[in-house]
Amino acid sequence: MGGDPAGRAGAADAAGVADSAGAARAYAEHRKLLFSLVYNLLGSVADTEDVLQDTWLAWSARAADPAAGEIGHPKAYLVRIAVNRALAQRAAAARRRETYVGPWLPEPLVGPADGADGGAGDAALAAERAEAVSLALLVVLETLSPLERSAFVLHEVFGYSGAEVAALLGRSPAAVRQLVKRAREHVRDRRPRYEAEPGVRRRVTERFLAAALGGDLAALLELLAPDVTLVGDGGGRAPGGRRPLTGRAKVARLLAALAVRTGPGLESSWRTVNGAPAVAFTAFGRPFAVLVLDLAPEGDLVSGIHAVSNPDKLGTLT
Repeated sequence: MGGDPAGRAGAADAAGVADSAGAARAYAEHRKLLFSLVYNLLGSVADTEDVLQDTWLAWSARAADPAAGEIGHPKAYLVRIAVNRALAQRAAAARRRETYVGPWLPEPLVGPADGADGGAGDAALAAERAEAVSLALLVVLETLSPLERSAFVLHEVFGYSGAEVAALLGRSPAAVRQLVKRAREHVRDRRPRYEAEPGVRRRVTERFLAAALGGDLAALLELLAPDVTLVGDGGGRAPGGRRPLTGRAKVARLLAALAVRTGPGLESSWRTVNGAPAVAFTAFGRPFAVLVLDLAPEGDLVSGIHAVSNPDKLGTLT
């Protein structure tokens, strides 16, 4: 996934950057890579945009400095700035989450509704976000240390070599090998072991929605895995629960009870969320929630339910 690793310079890298116009062109050329990389490190669109803004300011200032000399490999330089800024942003985000109300889930990247005639802007946005990993994997990445996550994303997702990751993170190749090894083992132990085909995911999600919105307790019990976990992220600003809920009976009873409280004006649409089929809800035309299911291989049961309703995280639901 991702662009060519640092050091495999493209046309812009070969030419170098020695002026403001060249700096703007190089930044625009690599912005898609930078967005995808930083989002996978942070799981937040707002934080990602902040990092990209800081990256641009540092990059343009460096390019405008007549004493600084030519930048021979713009992509490698930009990625290094972005990763360093992302690590700093990660520390600030961790402090904010200490006071976050309820479970924290990554901000979903929501694609256009099925059948929507997206314009050039939608196409560009989709391309910019094409390298986002699944929401389920982002949840697992949240449990890694910042350096482990950075090493994993750079090496496993974007294909940078160990030596390139070492240079970007300012660590020795041996240290990077250990970071990647620990991260890979952690992800392997915790990530969903079953990636359903899009058609299967959609069929199961349709059945789940019919049962949940209809308050059909018996149907929910048939669809949910015994150890299913429901995680709702409302951030204290929308319904979401104070902690995850685990267990088929508990989750089914809660969903059936919530069905009777569903008010008028709630509409659903199929969307692509972080590359997978999912459901978005609006209430009276306004973003309400995004629902992403994880499936287990045993009869395609629902093993995980991620519901993001915090309005601050629904900016891509338009």
